Amino acid sequence: MRGFLPVLKKEALQMIRDRGTLRFALLIPAFQLVLFGLIDTNVKHVRTVVLDQSRTQESRQLLTDFVNTSYFDIVAYAPSRRAMREFIVAGRASVGVEIPPDYGRRRLNGDPADVLVLIDGSDSSMSSAALAAANGLTLSRSLEELAAKAGAKDLPIRTHPLFLFNPDSRSANLLIPGLVAILLTFSGTLLAAFAIVRERERGTLEQLMVTPASPVAVILGKLLPYLALAFAQLLFILLLMTVVFRVPIHGNIFLLLGLSVVYLFALLALGLLVSFSRSPPCQRRCACSLRSFRPRTSSRSPAESSSGALYSPTCGATSPRSW
Repeated sequence: MRGFLPVLKKEALQMIRDRGTLRFALLIPAFQLVLFGLIDTNVKHVRTVVLDQSRTQESRQLLTDFVNTSYFDIVAYAPSRRAMREFIVAGRASVGVEIPPDYGRRRLNGDPADVLVLIDGSDSSMSSAALAAANGLTLSRSLEELAAKAGAKDLPIRTHPLFLFNPDSRSANLLIPGLVAILLTFSGTLLAAFAIVRERERGTLEQLMVTPASPVAVILGKLLPYLALAFAQLLFILLLMTVVFRVPIHGNIFLLLGLSVVYLFALLALGLLVSFSRSPPCQRRCACSLRSFRPRTSSRSPAESSSGALYSPTCGATSPRSW
């Protein structure tokens, strides 16, 4: 391939000197990976307000059972139902538990007792988890008492669930591996497109075409430096994934890296295909879009995830991130 090495050297020097491209390739994906990695889709410690009108040992035991599930955290005690509802409407609590005055007496007499659980339904994931936890708690206690009254030593049927691949139900193990592919798709395509658009903006693309280098040498010479940069980005993201978020990589790591090279090469080729447009209006639109895409890429995904459109800002994220 005639002229391959000079084009490769030229493109590598331009890429190294372009601080904006290096920041876009390494810092922004790492920032987004860390930001998305803080998302926890497991609903725990939901803020709960309590209206205890019974104030007996039985009611206090019930509230202790609610807290022991780790789904509910009691943040306040309301003096009335209206105040409890205002806590939920104002967003200071997501669940309200009202225990009636006759709860303790009915429990001591062995009669059925009712408990009101108010749940904020604006967040479907949180409300479903809170509803399941409340129903599971009362059902479990009811079965235990019925079994004790019947003299049964154990329940007739017992389930023993076992998680095979994610025993701790960590959200990072689910989100981050797929996020790696998404980040590489965005950045890999744009890195190659930047290479051609930059030549168009500077007016040096025509000069490059009239050099003695063959077309294949020009394409590969401009593609391989960004392939190396994208591969370095992949290694950096995988390092963050395994060290910071403790997401294990099972299987052959060399097979993963080898297939990633093929994937990155295809993404870079797609970026070159998009940028090599012979239509002048399309060229101008492509240049303007890519020029403004870097700041939008760094802010769009964090804004979408932090707004609550994708994940709950109250229960699905850690406290510092929700701020």
